[in-house]
Amino acid sequence: MLLLLELLVSLFLWSIPQARAGPSNGHEISKGVEWLTRYGYLPPPDPMAARLQTQEELANAIKIMQRFAGLPMTGQLDRQTLQMMNRPRCSLPDIIGTSELMRRRRRRRRYALSDTVWKKKDLTWHIRYFPRSSKLSHDHIRNLLFYAFRAWSNTSALTFREVHSEQADILVDFSRSYHEDGYPFDGPGGTLAHAFFPGEHPISGDTHFDDEETWIYDPENTAPGSGTDLFAVAVHEFGHALGLAHSSAKESIMIPYYQGPVGLPHLYRLPLDDAMGIEQIYGKRHPGSRPDGDIPALPVPTVPPIPDLPPYQPTQNTRPPSPNRCKAHFDAIANIRGEMFFFKQKHFWRMQPSRNLVSLEPAQTLRFWNGLPHDFKAIDAVYERINDSQIVFFTGSYYWVFYETRVNPGYPRPVSDLGLPANTVVGAAFVWPHNGKTYFLEKNQYWRYDDQLGTVESGYPKSVSLWEGVPSDLDDVTRWNDGNTYFFKGTQYWEFSGGNVQSDAGYPRSTSRDWMYCQGPSTSSPPAPRHGTGGDKGMCICHGSAVQLAPLSAWILALIWVLC
Repeated sequence: MLLLLELLVSLFLWSIPQARAGPSNGHEISKGVEWLTRYGYLPPPDPMAARLQTQEELANAIKIMQRFAGLPMTGQLDRQTLQMMNRPRCSLPDIIGTSELMRRRRRRRRYALSDTVWKKKDLTWHIRYFPRSSKLSHDHIRNLLFYAFRAWSNTSALTFREVHSEQADILVDFSRSYHEDGYPFDGPGGTLAHAFFPGEHPISGDTHFDDEETWIYDPENTAPGSGTDLFAVAVHEFGHALGLAHSSAKESIMIPYYQGPVGLPHLYRLPLDDAMGIEQIYGKRHPGSRPDGDIPALPVPTVPPIPDLPPYQPTQNTRPPSPNRCKAHFDAIANIRGEMFFFKQKHFWRMQPSRNLVSLEPAQTLRFWNGLPHDFKAIDAVYERINDSQIVFFTGSYYWVFYETRVNPGYPRPVSDLGLPANTVVGAAFVWPHNGKTYFLEKNQYWRYDDQLGTVESGYPKSVSLWEGVPSDLDDVTRWNDGNTYFFKGTQYWEFSGGNVQSDAGYPRSTSRDWMYCQGPSTSSPPAPRHGTGGDKGMCICHGSAVQLAPLSAWILALIWVLC
C-alpha cells in the first residue's frame, strides 16, 4: 500500500509541468489547487466517485486565473502566480465558473453583476461589532464607512442611512476567526473581509471585516506596510453587498486583490467600470438629489480626521455561548445536499462531502434557515425529502418545510398532517437507501412514510428493534454519501452497511472523535478509511460562498480505494 501511495504521488507531481520558478513540492501544488477551487476557478473534486482533477483542467484553470489577475497565461503554478495567490484579498470567489468567464470575455464591459439585487433604493446600515482593539476610534470607523457607502450613492440612485437598530439592511461586523456565518477568517493577511450579496435572507448584505487585521486610515499611503486601509476595503465589500461581483479590470475597486489606499474618502469617486455597473443595477442619480438621504450635510473633511456624523453610542452586544462539539450529544443530524449537518440547541456544524468540517465552531441555525421560531430550544429531527429535495425540520409536534433556506408558506404544520398521531415528537427522520422510504422514529417505535404519496404506510408503528444492536430513543439517524446508514445516541454512533439491519462489527464508536475531530481514547476497532484520521489539520476553512477543496492526500486515497 505504501508503495502504491508513493507511486501515485510521484506520478501526480511528474505530470505537472514545472516552470523554472514553479512549485517544487506537492504541498505547494496542493495549496495552489485548493486556492483555485476556493475562488471558483476549479470545480471541487468528488472523492466518493474517486474523480481527480485532470492535468488539462488544472492548466486551463490556472490560465483563467492568470488572465483574471493580469498575469502571463503560462498555465503553470509559477512563482509569479503563487505570489499573486498569497496576496491579501477578498474572501468571495472571483468567478462562478469557466463558462461565465468565457461569456464575459465576449462583452465589452468588464464589471460583473451578481444574480441578486436590493428591491429598494433607500438602504440602512449599522455597525454591530466594532474592532476589539484598534487605533481608529469608533467615530472614525463610522465616518470611513459612511464615505465608503457614499462612493456608491454618488453615482447611483441609492441612498444610505446609518441607524441604531440591528434590523438594518446591512449589518457590519469586525470579527475574528470563526464568527458564526460558516466562513471563518484566517488572521492577519490572507483574506481581509467578505460581504453577502443582496436578498431576502437575514444575512443578505451583511459585511464582515477580519478583526485581526491592522485597520488604518492612510489615504496618501505615507506608511506602506503598516496596516490595511479600511476605507479601500469597505468600498470593495459594499460593492458586493449591493450586488457587484469581482472584476478583472485593473482600475476597478472590485478587483479581488487588495491594492492599497485609494485617496481621501470625501474626494473619492468610483472608477468608470464600477460606476457603470452600479448604475446598470439601480439607475443613475438624478441631478440635484442628495446621495445621503435625510442625513444632514457634513462639513468638508480634513486630514487625517474626517468629519463626525451625528453622535450616538452603539450598543455592544455579546454573542450567546455556543455548545462544545466535543462534549455535546446532538439533537439532530441530517444529510442535506450531500453535506452532513449536526444540530445542537440553536447551532449547527457543517461537514462537507470530503468529511472536512467547514469550521470547528458552530453557526447559528436561525441565520441560515429563516422561518423557524426564534424561541425554539432545539431541533428534534431534520431530513431532505427524496422526491423534491426540500428540507423538513421537526420541533416538538410541529414541522416546517424549507426550499433551500426559505420556509414555504403555510408552515409550521402539526405532525398529524403527515398521518402521525397528534402530539408525536419525531426524534429522528431519515431516508433509508435500502428502499428509498422515509422513516420517522419516536422513542422505541417508528413509522414508514411515503414522500411521493404524502402518507404514513399502513401497519405502523413498529418497534425500532428491527435494527439490531442500537438502543431506543435515538438522537437521530441519517445516511451518508457512502451509502451506509448511521444511528446516533448520546456520544456514540453505529454504522449499518447498505440495507443491513444489523450494525457493523466494532460499533458503537465515538461521535466526537470520528466526526468532530476531537481527541479521545483509542478503541479496539480502528476507524474505517472513509472516516479519515480526523484532527484539526483536516479542518476545511471556507471563505465567501466558495466550496473548499479536500487535501491532495484525500484525492490519492480516494483513487486507492477504487483501485483496491
